[in-house]
Amino acid sequence: MSHIETKFSKLELSKEEQAVLSAISERQSVMQDKVIAWSHINSGSNNSDGLQAMRAELIKAFSVLPGVVVEPDLTRGQYVDPDGIKRNITYEPAMLLTVRPDADIQIVFTGHYDTVFPENSHFQTTTILGDTKAGEAMLGGPGVADMKGGILVMLEALKAFEVTKNARKIGYSVLLSPDEEIGSPGSAPLLAKLGRNAHIGLTYEPSLADGSLAGARKGSGNFAIVIKGRAAHAGREHHLGRNAINAMARFTVAMDGLNGQREGVTFNMSKIDGGGAVNIVPELAVGRFNVRMVEEDDQLWITGRLAELVVAANAEDGITAELTGGFTRPPKPMAPANALVFDWVKQAGSALGLDIKWKPSGGVCEGNNLRASGCPNVDTLGVRGGEIHSDREFVILSSLTERARLSALILMKIASGEFDAKQAKKMALKHK
Repeated sequence: MSHIETKFSKLELSKEEQAVLSAISERQSVMQDKVIAWSHINSGSNNSDGLQAMRAELIKAFSVLPGVVVEPDLTRGQYVDPDGIKRNITYEPAMLLTVRPDADIQIVFTGHYDTVFPENSHFQTTTILGDTKAGEAMLGGPGVADMKGGILVMLEALKAFEVTKNARKIGYSVLLSPDEEIGSPGSAPLLAKLGRNAHIGLTYEPSLADGSLAGARKGSGNFAIVIKGRAAHAGREHHLGRNAINAMARFTVAMDGLNGQREGVTFNMSKIDGGGAVNIVPELAVGRFNVRMVEEDDQLWITGRLAELVVAANAEDGITAELTGGFTRPPKPMAPANALVFDWVKQAGSALGLDIKWKPSGGVCEGNNLRASGCPNVDTLGVRGGEIHSDREFVILSSLTERARLSALILMKIASGEFDAKQAKKMALKHK
């Protein structure tokens, strides 16, 4: 699907809509200052103190909107330590704002306030960078694009929307999670619940630097395999040992051989722990890997192939293997309901002078979760930026107000009935 057919040839903007959009444009310097301040709060996924500080800032910022803010506890997770022992994990709470839950149209807004940068990262502050080829100023910094800039876009759009005459026609929930960068293991049930209750979802991951949005997305699974052997003296009794690292190597090579066997399915062994002194046959190895897939049916094939590899490992003399983990986000195809919502974004963008396109992505996000719950959504409504997950991350500063204007216009057109959110939900449930 190379493009999306538009329903309307051109959106007309009312005087009220034009006034709202103009007011957002005047917020550029305020938004720039705020994204810098938020970026300087390290909120890596495992930095509890930083996450708490960031959540406090977000609660204060979103409390200007009508409704009720709560901090829901998330489902506990499980992690396999390098010593092979499973332990339970407690995640920081989310922030959830609920506005007009009895309104006829319901929207779920999602975002995450964690970043990939740990507490001891060298990447902690922002820097004004040079201009793009188009002459647009860039700001570098942790989370400026992914996705503190996106959260700010969401907030400013909602603040602007709340002053419009049709605002009361729409109710919404805003979920800001602390665990998206690690797969949303704790917030997944809450995402599913909110998605089931909403007509559409809007998520604020960054778009690409050229303004393109992510369309169809692959699904993802995170796994760990624990392989145990038998320790022995590497010289005196080498023959009595059973080398767990060697067994892990055989498993890894066999799994890598699955790449290319099914279109779009990939296996990536990303980390292996194990071993110790060089004069000891290692008795333990822990491997962690990620799997990506295009279709939901791929999951059955993946499960079957992994089961075969585990059986083969357990068949080795003196070796035991246990697989843990699972699929964290299902695939998000460009289904008809999602295509309809993308059509709205394209129309709104055109009215603002933006030529918005979309591209398929191998990445995953909360949009995958929402789609699985039956909620059609667009999940890259955040800032234009790039080099995310690296110390070269940047945001194009003009996109702060540009994307806030885009979301505000989408909301106003949903409230006016020009974009039919109920139709989108019906289509999603029909093709789920």
